[in-house]
Amino acid sequence: MNTVDYLRISLIDRCNFRCQYCMPQGAELDYILRQELLTDQELLTLLKEVFIPVGFRKFRLTGGEPLLRPGVVELVRAIASLPETQDLAMTTNAFLLAGMAKELYQAGLRRINISLDSLNRETFHKIIGNRGRSRWEQTWEGIKAAHQVGFDPLKLNVVVIPGVNDQEVLDLAALTIDRSWHVRFIEFMPIGNSQLFGERAWVPSEELRQRIRLRWGLIESSVRGNGPADVFQISGAKGTLGFISQMSECFCDRCNRMRLSADGWLRPCLLNEQGQVDLKTALRSGVDTADLREQVRQLLMIKPEINFKERDSGTDGLYTRTMSQIGG
Repeated sequence: MNTVDYLRISLIDRCNFRCQYCMPQGAELDYILRQELLTDQELLTLLKEVFIPVGFRKFRLTGGEPLLRPGVVELVRAIASLPETQDLAMTTNAFLLAGMAKELYQAGLRRINISLDSLNRETFHKIIGNRGRSRWEQTWEGIKAAHQVGFDPLKLNVVVIPGVNDQEVLDLAALTIDRSWHVRFIEFMPIGNSQLFGERAWVPSEELRQRIRLRWGLIESSVRGNGPADVFQISGAKGTLGFISQMSECFCDRCNRMRLSADGWLRPCLLNEQGQVDLKTALRSGVDTADLREQVRQLLMIKPEINFKERDSGTDGLYTRTMSQIGG
């Protein structure tokens, strides 16, 4: 196993989009009450006294939609200023980003991933669960603002859904030819909703690579990220293409991350619910952070067993949280 030094931190479970793969249609979502969210101070305490001492150095802020979190710029500033922070990134849908990109950059955020599942307005609105209001233009403005401010790398995340947006793979890949952007194709992960998009819910990454290979050719890239993506480039392109193949090509042995939900649950593996620890309740109950540190250290030790033995458990049967609630 890789060294586990990367913590994904969900700041809020609410979102201004309702993407089907993240918030399945018909799912009953009980949003976390504000008083049940980790406060900024609680989160910083956990970072300084629990996570950093056991080796975490890379942090990614997620949601829901993290830009909906009140005071998010100051929280970014506080985490970026920690001497041990080696990398601070954010995943966002970019809808609110145009007006916040400069502030976030000045606060110390340097890397940003933006969810963009389609270049076609109608398809985009279908995926995000649009409720009568056009959101494509404002999202694209957010992407352009992030580029202009200087976020590098700027990554675009594409969840590929057969029969919905898989016909756009070449158009999305072409964004990397003249721009130093990084487009990452992600296999749809049917966590607890395997029938969401029919019998064939995901497209294998190798199939996507072959389509791109036949159009332009494809070479392995020397660029490597902090995550599990296999990285390639169209020959001569300024940007790169990443493939995250959690369904067709197991990468448990390369997993370097854990996830902290907005209400303080630490989750060692996205694909199952084994080994979770309720850090918020413990912290509010007065449990010493040294004890919490030891709990996290023990969880790090058994993470490989959790990864491999329980990998498929999240794709069948009941799952207590949607992707938006996990901060996946």
